[in-house]
Amino acid sequence: MDSPLDTPSDPSASDASPSRRDVLIAGATTAIASAIPLGAGAAPAAPAPMAGQVPGAAAPVRAQVLLTVNGVIREMEVDTRTSLLDLLRESLHLTGTKKGCDHGQCGACTVIVDGRRINSCLTLAVMHEGAAVTTIEGLGTPDAMHPMQAAFVKHDGYQCGYCTPGQICSAVAVVAEIRAGVPSHVTPDLTAAPLMNGEEIRERMSGNICRCGAYSNILDAITEVAERRA
Repeated sequence: MDSPLDTPSDPSASDASPSRRDVLIAGATTAIASAIPLGAGAAPAAPAPMAGQVPGAAAPVRAQVLLTVNGVIREMEVDTRTSLLDLLRESLHLTGTKKGCDHGQCGACTVIVDGRRINSCLTLAVMHEGAAVTTIEGLGTPDAMHPMQAAFVKHDGYQCGYCTPGQICSAVAVVAEIRAGVPSHVTPDLTAAPLMNGEEIRERMSGNICRCGAYSNILDAITEVAERRA
């Protein structure tokens, strides 16, 4: 007599019974569902960040700043991280001042602040509360050019012109520095007034890069203005 163990299994019964894999999946699903509180949904969405704000970062700090720009008093609220360059270009739309490298290495963003030339990309606007800022637009206009602007045109002191606003602002300040007796690295005698010569001018203008290579023409333009106003 055949043993029950030798009886062939019923194929239809085998297909109907759940497999071990099905049982494990069903058990895991039940465990996960029971761990979620009733009515719980997705985590609430974080508020959308402000324009220019990194998600998850604290809201930017804003402050009032008052400047006299090209003779006009300007008072505005700015992000305390705003550079003077970005304030001039983006807030006041004085786009003559150029953003060349944004690292203080090319001089295209040079402006004159309280009589001294600075790289406006390296300084914050809020650091100059109450200061007088002169940009290329404040030196002259196409109909009434500053002598340095006219000299740059006369001597072809530019090619693409991108660096020219910074070159001219720097050149105006260089002439003023030499006249005021401010020495440079090439001034041979610190007890005597520096000379208005090519060596002094080249050294003082070395922070303004002209990628087109119009340096000799720039030097001629500055020299003519310096000699004319001597």
